[in-house]
Amino acid sequence: MPKRILSGTVTSDQNEQTVTVLVERRYTHPVMKKTVRSSKKYRAHDPENQFKVGDSVRIEECAPISKSKRWRVVVEASA
Repeated sequence: MPKRILSGTVTSDQNEQTVTVLVERRYTHPVMKKTVRSSKKYRAHDPENQFKVGDSVRIEECAPISKSKRWRVVVEASA
């Protein structure tokens, strides 16, 4: 099964080797037929602490690294 890759924005880099990434998705509401935005935060592994708040990054699923980290930063997303 392929690993999921998501794009988002770094919202926190306070923790060592961890960044918090806000991923926003848009979908059409089934009844109202209106475009709805929903967002979710993911903890991602950043071993070199190279990403800062505001960076656009891509994250990929991986094996659990800690209690809350199941993603790792693949590469900085180009604008």
